[in-house]
Amino acid sequence: MTVIVVMGVAGSGKTTVGNDLARRLGVDYAEADAFHPKANIEKMSAGHPLTDEDRRPWLHAIADWVREHQDTGGVVSSSALKRRYRDVLRTGGDVWFLHLDGPRELIAERMKSRSGHFMPVSLLGSQLADLEPLETDEPGLVADITEVPADIVRAALDALAKEPK
Repeated sequence: MTVIVVMGVAGSGKTTVGNDLARRLGVDYAEADAFHPKANIEKMSAGHPLTDEDRRPWLHAIADWVREHQDTGGVVSSSALKRRYRDVLRTGGDVWFLHLDGPRELIAERMKSRSGHFMPVSLLGSQLADLEPLETDEPGLVADITEVPADIVRAALDALAKEPK
């Protein structure tokens, strides 16, 4: 079965949309932040962006989760900012991407208003600079985060239903 990766920069709504999508599909949901080594969280908390080397074990852990959910399907969040990161996630199996995209100002406002998260707003610029949009050969959908989460989930479910089996 397909595993859905809800992707986008911090503050784009991955957790909200991912949880709702998994609930609607009746599959497991995994929060990508839970896969980060402690050192990564400490680095980001201190306002330092992660390097590709920092992300490597995190991406492989998510790919392992994808592999473990090929029979049942699942939903996992991941920033998946670069094509090469998404390529690592695809080593786990069949993946479909839901890219949550929207205005920088809205994302920054969301980041400022949430509590208990380690990612500071100061790192938003580095994430946006690293973001490589889905390419035409990558299965998925780009969703506008100015839409309400329920509408994003509905659009994702509609797009998935049209995917070739």
